Amino acid sequence: MKTTAVSMREMKSKGDKITMLTAYDYSTAKLMDSCGIDAILVGDSLGMVMLGHANTLPVTMEEMIHHTKAVAKGCDETMVVADMPFMSYQATVHEAVANAGRFMKETGAGAVKMEGGRDICKQIEAVTAASIPVMGHLGLTPQSINALGGFKVQGKDRANAEKLIDDARMVERAGAFAVVLECVPAELAALITGMLEIPTIGIGAGAACDGQVLVYQDMLSIYPGNKPKFVKQYCDIGSLMKGAFKDYIDETKSGAFPGPEHTFKIDPEVIEALRKQYASQE
Repeated sequence: MKTTAVSMREMKSKGDKITMLTAYDYSTAKLMDSCGIDAILVGDSLGMVMLGHANTLPVTMEEMIHHTKAVAKGCDETMVVADMPFMSYQATVHEAVANAGRFMKETGAGAVKMEGGRDICKQIEAVTAASIPVMGHLGLTPQSINALGGFKVQGKDRANAEKLIDDARMVERAGAFAVVLECVPAELAALITGMLEIPTIGIGAGAACDGQVLVYQDMLSIYPGNKPKFVKQYCDIGSLMKGAFKDYIDETKSGAFPGPEHTFKIDPEVIEALRKQYASQE
């Protein structure tokens, strides 16, 4: 049965943990879907892990739609959540509804995700009123990286913790069906989780959240650079890939690849006739 906004809330009420990973292409999404993942986030993190940007800010609607289409084609049971990129919803309510509508019409996504709290509640209300499910995102919000002063844990002092709690409540009242909590102290995330009727999805927010999400390149050690503290690397696929690439280069240069088992045959009489025909033309 396909995961939906409604079934996610039911999972919270039953105490069933929600699993979510990022994906940006059909092949990866197909693998995840076959494993029973509850949701896939087509994150604007693709700007960094797929397009090589320093942050998520340059990602466009067209890029997000392109990748979300591919992911949705690979998902039979998995819910696809599409990140709304920077400045696709912040400026006006009208733009938020129009761009969220594009995701639903053009990609096959089941929901969109918006970063922010009280500042975007009008957008969340309008988008949900248009029958488009919205997932919120609080704590470390990468689209606000310049305002936040870098990738830092959020809500560590009382004033900021209170703001996070208030924002979470406002996002819920605005109509969000779930909210991502990123880089939030575990005890604060647990407190927020207990206050909300909607599920919380943690990334660097502790085990008390109703679910977890990771960038799959991080968990497989594919993305270069420093590993965030909250990431568990389940497999070092990056090293395996580099080993395979090096073996391919070495075997190609030495002539070991392709071998007889990788090549196709032709009737010996045909090739001999061709040799004679073209030898006579030299």
